Amino acid sequence: MSTLDWIILSSTLLFIVSYGVWRTRGSKNVDDYVGGGKDAKWWTIGLSVMATQASAITFLSTPGQAFHDGLGFVQFYFGLPLAMVIICLVFVPLYHRLKVYTAYEFLEGRFDLKTRSLTAILFLIQRGLAAGITIFAPSIILSAVLGWDLRTLNVIIGVLVIIYTVSGGTKAVSVTQKQQMFIIMTGMFVTFFYILGYLPADINFGKALKIAGASNKLQILDFSFDTTSRYTFWSGITGGLFLALAYFGTDQSQVQRYLSGKSVRESQLGLVFNGILKIPMQFFILLVGIMVFVFYQYNPSPLNFNPSATNAVMNSVYAKDYKILQEGQTKLEQEKKMAQNKFSSALELKEYTAVEEAKQQIIALNKKDRANREAAKTLISQSDSVVETNDKDYVFIHFILNNLPTGLIGLLLAVILSAAMSSTASELNALGTITALDLYKRNKKGNFTERHYVIATKGFTLVWGLIAIGIASIANLFDNLIQLVNIIGSIFYGNVLGIFLLAIFFKFVKGNAVFFAAILTQLIIFVLFYTLIFNYPEGEEKLGYLWLNFIGCGLVIFVAFVFEGFDRMLKNPRLES
Repeated sequence: MSTLDWIILSSTLLFIVSYGVWRTRGSKNVDDYVGGGKDAKWWTIGLSVMATQASAITFLSTPGQAFHDGLGFVQFYFGLPLAMVIICLVFVPLYHRLKVYTAYEFLEGRFDLKTRSLTAILFLIQRGLAAGITIFAPSIILSAVLGWDLRTLNVIIGVLVIIYTVSGGTKAVSVTQKQQMFIIMTGMFVTFFYILGYLPADINFGKALKIAGASNKLQILDFSFDTTSRYTFWSGITGGLFLALAYFGTDQSQVQRYLSGKSVRESQLGLVFNGILKIPMQFFILLVGIMVFVFYQYNPSPLNFNPSATNAVMNSVYAKDYKILQEGQTKLEQEKKMAQNKFSSALELKEYTAVEEAKQQIIALNKKDRANREAAKTLISQSDSVVETNDKDYVFIHFILNNLPTGLIGLLLAVILSAAMSSTASELNALGTITALDLYKRNKKGNFTERHYVIATKGFTLVWGLIAIGIASIANLFDNLIQLVNIIGSIFYGNVLGIFLLAIFFKFVKGNAVFFAAILTQLIIFVLFYTLIFNYPEGEEKLGYLWLNFIGCGLVIFVAFVFEGFDRMLKNPRLES
């Protein structure tokens, strides 16, 4: 990177940290530190909610997801707008009326302390893991850029986030996320138009879309009832709906964003704002990935976008075999370019037979391309069993570093790191709050001052920051990062959502039934995940992970009904007859 890139990157990050500390200095009570003073406007809430969800993983992984698999991932978000409506009508008024600091306070009043504590612990487990991954994601980037050790970068990024999150609490997260979202979207729009400018002179945006379509990258909707497929229309509006309901309705990292609202209306407007803009934003980020794909139809690309993987195989006994693959890939890329030119010319002349012939040639060449890349992954694995062969998360960063002009590289790295800091700050803020208020305060004997609990919350936030850094240091890609975070959430969210739905809508169900139903459900979900998803490579799973949200929610409700029925029969034997 150039000096200018470093100046832009470092000054952006320094501004965010300094601004967050300065704007939120002097929080002396729990209402200020955890509730953010409850004076946030709807646009602050909306941007904060979006920024919390849009981590570095979104801007690092989503373009790579589109590059490899097309636009189908957008179906994941189809349930979100409906979820926003339900949350605005049910959850927001409830939380504001009860004047709670955390979502789980409500569960104690409705059930009992053990149910509140169990639900809080489930949240801490899954969100703690997610926080580690959101630190790990940008570390991958800087590791590729600088050649620095991943663990060192995890510590640096984690410490930056900890500084202003511990200092200012909820308000520090909210006030910095507005600036972060501005930086993020500015960077993505500028990059999009730069990509279009790098395409051949005769390839405009419309033709670029047709080129992507010829490679089956524009298929958005899948109406099949295949439950093994990760992303279909039906999994999006069912599993995706339940995931969004759980995330925005029960996950403290999001609940804390809109609990800081000045009123119920401000919180509702903020969530509606998010519901309206989230799918278009995600679609646009996927579209950036599609344009990167089109760019590489006319320009050379590596067999594997992970530079560490390439270095590993080129310094092994398999280097000669890999070079042969590279030579074959170079020839294949020339053939692809000729096929794309043929396709483009046929479009210009409106010779539809020629268009179809060129399209079939492109599809055949894409199959060869995939075969080459799989062969490359095999050689990489043989040369080094530890190095990551999954390169989806490296596609966009490779394009940034090798094609964008000086200055814009620094801006794009600032975009991704800003997103990482934004999401991680929300997570650490929520983790510290839940630990301090739902576990520490509720189970500690004696009376203590507001100041004591502010200090305790800061202390737990710091501890969770250190835990997240530790998780990041032992993390691995396993899967595309954006999918990995959603998979982790899906393992827990359905169960937690079911507990909240029982609390709100089924007044006859009591705490004991819900507590034991939640434990049993979580164990069953673990088993389903391990046997039907974890043991299979992507695309060959026996169950799409989004369905875990639907199954977990329905299962905990059903089991709680059964346990409550048994409990009533035991207490009143006459019911048996």
